Amino acid sequence: MRVKRIKTNLISFKDVRVRFSETDNLGIVWHGNYVKYFEDGREAFGREHNISYLDQKKNRIATPIIKLICDYKLPLHFGEIAKIETTYINTPAVKMIFQYKIINSEGKLVCQGETVQVFVDFNGNLHLKPPPFFEAWKFKKGLL
Repeated sequence: MRVKRIKTNLISFKDVRVRFSETDNLGIVWHGNYVKYFEDGREAFGREHNISYLDQKKNRIATPIIKLICDYKLPLHFGEIAKIETTYINTPAVKMIFQYKIINSEGKLVCQGETVQVFVDFNGNLHLKPPPFFEAWKFKKGLL
């Protein structure tokens, strides 16, 4: 049975400039760095929407990634500025789902992807019910 997933209007945007250290010898972004761009987008989303890693830590919760999808479309090059679009996907399941689009300066889709994160306490125990701070956040955002 598939769990219901609803794309929300909770979106964050972050610009990143491709650094030399992120490219290979052809001057294009090494494929593994797109995952770091997803992380940049998730951090910006958390700060903007009050569900940051620091908020989670304050509540003694960690949110490890259990699934990652990354679909490459076009290369990014050293010096380019790309826009990371991060969207929260609502679900009744005890997890956080984010979708990402990375757009180049010409407005073309470079990469898209998704991450799924679960909630664990600092001892590594999986939460089978949403942590209270997360339920309060969802309620405040009109997602319950």
